Amino acid sequence: MAEIKKWVWQHSSYPSFPYDYSKIKDTLFDVTKKSGILEGLSLALEKKDTTNLQIDALSEEIISSSQIEGEILNRDSIRSSLKKRLDASFDYSNDNSTHHSDGLVDILIDSSFNQESLTKERLNGWHNALFPTGYSGLVKIKVASFRDEEISVVSGWGAKEKIHYKAPLPVQLESEIDNFLNYINNSNDNPLIKSAIAHLWFVIIHPFDDGNGRLARAITNYILSKELGLNYKYLSISLAVLKDKKRYYDILEKSNNLFFNKNYDFTEWILWHTNMINKALEFSLDNIKIVIKKAKFWERARELQLNPKQIKVLNKLLNAGENFEGGLTNKKYRAIAKTTQITASRHIKDLLEKGLIKEIDGYGGRSVRYKIVWEYEV
Repeated sequence: MAEIKKWVWQHSSYPSFPYDYSKIKDTLFDVTKKSGILEGLSLALEKKDTTNLQIDALSEEIISSSQIEGEILNRDSIRSSLKKRLDASFDYSNDNSTHHSDGLVDILIDSSFNQESLTKERLNGWHNALFPTGYSGLVKIKVASFRDEEISVVSGWGAKEKIHYKAPLPVQLESEIDNFLNYINNSNDNPLIKSAIAHLWFVIIHPFDDGNGRLARAITNYILSKELGLNYKYLSISLAVLKDKKRYYDILEKSNNLFFNKNYDFTEWILWHTNMINKALEFSLDNIKIVIKKAKFWERARELQLNPKQIKVLNKLLNAGENFEGGLTNKKYRAIAKTTQITASRHIKDLLEKGLIKEIDGYGGRSVRYKIVWEYEV
């Protein structure tokens, strides 16, 4: 009796990944358009703002990619590790980094900034940085070398155990990775499509005992950074994926399972993946617009002789953007500036006269509230 072929890698057409370009071309165009806008806006940034935005985006990428797999990282440690690598003014007396956070940053820095060809040695190096102790949680795993056992993705226990995916046999891994790396390094596919196929393909191969999802997302960063330019250093695609985590796992399972993917077609996966890049671009554009708005605001405020308490309160409002809940009140001013009611009233009156804040409509008397006046609306 012939074996039932259930997994994508058992299909006669594997490792080709056919798709319907007509169904994804509009989304590809939208991503390209947003990418151009992002690149243009990034040119208006000052050096320190560029560094800060990159640190914000890269830390979000590392934290979100791990959170997708259920691992919660310390944000301060990740930011310290990134600042050591990217910020020349880093204060080593306030270093909160760890060996683990340094390793995670090494992976992302290498995948985002090193445009050399992707190799087995490089993949093994990333895997070693992901698991520096040789353990995944409490379980000892093979590190920096391909698995030597069969592997399945399962959920549940006992009678309720469900197999979501079975990966290729260990004996197949060397040739699988050779084909994969040849595609990564030599294919002329549209980089957006290429990143989607590479992400899925690496998950299909599942070459390591653990960490395959995180490395697949690092490979996505590698392709986009290398082939689409520096503007992708401001993105966290994993943050977009995290916000759509259930769909991520659903579409991975359906793409890899021939019972669901009867037509052996990967349009749905590529479209979803491209939409995640589109969402990441939208997040990044919003962040850059806020930075530009802040810079323009301080350009206007610099000559207005503000006192340190006013500057502290304005920075709080600017950092919160539209998310400063309920607007600024006298009570909130006092709490932020650590001052008296009379002083707060005088400072607020001065900021109103200088046109840096204004009253929010619908409030008055003792319940009056204020918001920032942005001179420059992007």
